[in-house]
Amino acid sequence: MDIKQFRDRIFEEGRKLGFTNLEVYYEKTSNFNVKLFKGEIDGHESSTVNGVSVRGLYDGKMGYAYTERLDEDTVHFLLENAKENALLIEDEPEELYDGKGEYADYNFYSPSLEQTSAEEKIALMKEIERKIYELDDRVVQTDYAVLSEQSFEKAIFNNKGLEVNDKNNFMYVVFSVVVKEGEEIKSGFTFKVGKDLSKFNADEIAKEAVDRALSYLGGKTYPNKMYPVILQNEAAASLLATFVPIFSAEAVQKGQSQLKGKIGEKISSDILTLIDDPFLPNGLRSGTFDSEGVPTRKLAIVENGKLQTFFYNLKTAKKDGVESTGHGYKPSYQGTIGISPTNFYIVPSETSYEQLYCDLEEGIIITNLAGLHSGANQISGDFSLAANGYYVKDGEIVGATNLMTIAGNFFELLKDVEQVGSDLAFSPMGMQGYIGSPSLKIKSLTVTID
Repeated sequence: MDIKQFRDRIFEEGRKLGFTNLEVYYEKTSNFNVKLFKGEIDGHESSTVNGVSVRGLYDGKMGYAYTERLDEDTVHFLLENAKENALLIEDEPEELYDGKGEYADYNFYSPSLEQTSAEEKIALMKEIERKIYELDDRVVQTDYAVLSEQSFEKAIFNNKGLEVNDKNNFMYVVFSVVVKEGEEIKSGFTFKVGKDLSKFNADEIAKEAVDRALSYLGGKTYPNKMYPVILQNEAAASLLATFVPIFSAEAVQKGQSQLKGKIGEKISSDILTLIDDPFLPNGLRSGTFDSEGVPTRKLAIVENGKLQTFFYNLKTAKKDGVESTGHGYKPSYQGTIGISPTNFYIVPSETSYEQLYCDLEEGIIITNLAGLHSGANQISGDFSLAANGYYVKDGEIVGATNLMTIAGNFFELLKDVEQVGSDLAFSPMGMQGYIGSPSLKIKSLTVTID
């Protein structure tokens, strides 16, 4: 039974059982993953999963059920499960979208990536690793080398007339390189994402990974104090990713965000604009509709320092008396509706990374952060995080520091951004890659160097 036949049977049987609203959510995901270690395949996985979820309003309550099977027997099973679940739900019921909005005309699926063979992908990985070892005698191993290709297809139908479908795919490569000089061992990594194998340059990827690892050798201790700080792009994006929930209407309505009641107010430096762009050509979350079928649109969450809106799904939008912003999200057909951005980033300027620190008498560059889940409080904004980076003196990078701890408050940090770089990059945090930032010059943070 194909998905449209299955949908028709769900709607037909659902009416007989007493459902007033019904939605069928279809999802197909394909994954290809390969791990490499010293020229040999260390792990390989290829899978395709199809799944369907049903969401329905029964006796004034919304019930969920899901399955991997599309056949006649499953129709009754799903509806009965959704009915039973609805009777247990105490929350206010969710809305189903009527499908009357205007949908943008974009295609985010890359046929060329789909047609790339496993052998070509493995060959790229082996070429990058070979070049890594050739670049410097201090390279001792690549402790993490992964290529992953992912494709997503989703379709949403409901008995209000909604019928939408979308596809996206991408590939990313991650290499972590370990270097050794004397008794000192350091590591560095690189993360690249795209939709065309030919755009993955083995020389550039290898050099970036090796250069990063080597740059941490010879770390020194410097005085512990407040420093002007340059948050390098990926570090800035990782920090932003940690605090993304503060922009969710759900968090605001639950009193879990300090931004409650601050629409139209200045919450950051005037030079900061934060955009969510579902139409970004290479965006990992690009799409023309959200997980509720609501049309997506490019949206400024913060514009020139002023908070413009929150991320809304249908339920939270109804509660605030506004329209959904198209940010209803569920991580898979098995999940329930929450809220998440698509491709969320700080808008870059024309200022180069080097220009951010060239006039610093003394400062610190932060290249990456650790402990983001345990060392940051999304409600208070306070953070204390392990970090790697460099010491800057008289506008020049002197060299690496020993492991640091940086401490501050995210809400204050937003106000203390003095310059924004041009080097927009998306965070590899959790390998999600949909939160981005250029490098940022921060007035000051507390820095403790071991």
